[in-house]
Amino acid sequence: MTTVHEPTGYTHRLDELDALKRAARLGPDPTATDRQHAKGKLTARERIDLLLDPGSFVEVEPLRRHRATGFGLETRRPHTDGVITGWGTVDARTVFVYASDFRIFGGALGEAHAQKIHKIMDMAVTAGAPLVSLNDGAGARIQEGVTALAGYGGIFRRNTRASGVIPQISVMLGPCAGGAAYSPALTDFVFVVRDIAQMFITGPDVVRTVTGEQVTHNELGGADIHASVSGVAHFVYDDEQSCLSDVRALLSMLPANNRELPPVAFTADPADRQTAALTDLVPLDGNRPYDIRDVLAEIVDDGDYFEVQATWATNLVCALARLDGHVVGVVASQPMSLAGVLDIDASEKGARFVQFCDAFNIALLTLVDVPGFLPGVGQEHAGIIRRGAKLLYAYCNATVPRISLVLRKSYGGAYIVMDSLSIGTDLALAWPTNEIAVMGAEAAADVVFRREISAAEDPVATRDRKIAEYREELVHPYYAAERGLIDDVIDPRDTRGVLIRAFAMLAGKDTDLPRRKHGNPPQ
Repeated sequence: MTTVHEPTGYTHRLDELDALKRAARLGPDPTATDRQHAKGKLTARERIDLLLDPGSFVEVEPLRRHRATGFGLETRRPHTDGVITGWGTVDARTVFVYASDFRIFGGALGEAHAQKIHKIMDMAVTAGAPLVSLNDGAGARIQEGVTALAGYGGIFRRNTRASGVIPQISVMLGPCAGGAAYSPALTDFVFVVRDIAQMFITGPDVVRTVTGEQVTHNELGGADIHASVSGVAHFVYDDEQSCLSDVRALLSMLPANNRELPPVAFTADPADRQTAALTDLVPLDGNRPYDIRDVLAEIVDDGDYFEVQATWATNLVCALARLDGHVVGVVASQPMSLAGVLDIDASEKGARFVQFCDAFNIALLTLVDVPGFLPGVGQEHAGIIRRGAKLLYAYCNATVPRISLVLRKSYGGAYIVMDSLSIGTDLALAWPTNEIAVMGAEAAADVVFRREISAAEDPVATRDRKIAEYREELVHPYYAAERGLIDDVIDPRDTRGVLIRAFAMLAGKDTDLPRRKHGNPPQ
């Protein structure tokens, strides 16, 4: 029997390594974890454990320490330098992660801290796997001066280079100011937890000093402000557990990188299931509102979808869902909000979602019930031409499979913009309730027959007659189909099956854009 002898001194070295790593995990201050919990916040490592599959996390540079001097930094050199970096798995798929550790320097970014983030971002791009940042930091480390600011520059540059290459998700779990707020804005999705997280470029104290405005942290940059007013936040939650659970759910619908397709999931929902409920959900009267979410739930697998920016620009719904197990991105008019009209916010919301789906090989389904663009001085002066064109640009630039379905109204420029055949959708469908026209029959009659109506003995009866005449001539459900502007008019009860078969047909679509460095989209 062979006896294995342990090399001399090995036990001491292993004990030393174990002690160092244990100290790095615990942090330099034994009360720091208690203080974090007292704020209603989890620690960085607890967050990573919730995000990743159990036991899958592999840490990178746990023993890294800063080399800065001055202001007492030379006597405070904790391991990790306030950020935990590494990789693990979510549903057995590789995901890279970095997490600010508020227990160390308040999570503030210094040179070594930034270099750790740079490394893990580079590793994520090289490996072709998603990157999740768990943000809970106080901005740049003031004691390190401009060196810390340069660290943010390296993060921004990598965010931009990774854009459209790997999915990037930011989770806001604490106060994030200045540079700490810009990086999330460069990523694909931003998750925010109420009360514990805020985002702003300049905090309330600076605002008060410069402008005299009195504002709290949450009033200035809280979760609900960014979810419903600024549009910065895509998802908002009341607690960290549900937030991180949904990050996992989102990752399950995304490809690892831009060279892969989204993962396919098994579904027991029949591909040929009839959608008879749609005839009750969508009123024949084009002026009556309904919730497009109910329509979406009736069409997609198991009625399940993942809505993006649900409380911002509510007149347009953007969501990820599955049809026969395959992920699709849905852009849909919402008649419950502003009658589904397109405005500046809705256009920008839809444009970015379309661009994301196109970057990551997610087919697009557009559900159309749009009366046009929102008129008004405010919209025009705020740049509806320039900013509304973003949605048009995004659709025209998209090369993934695209299907549009007109449910009821589709008027004017909004008809063109909502992925019509003329801007390149692969298949344009409509229900027999569709009205595709320059404008509604009532408005059109008032323009075309204005003089005739005003000169008539009975203007009301004449107007009604002209409205009926215009509708019969130009706004009937088959006008667009007769002219090849709609590929088919389908029975609403067959919608799910028709869409699934159509996307299956388009699965092999191969379209290249003209060779160029990049486009110059409207800003």
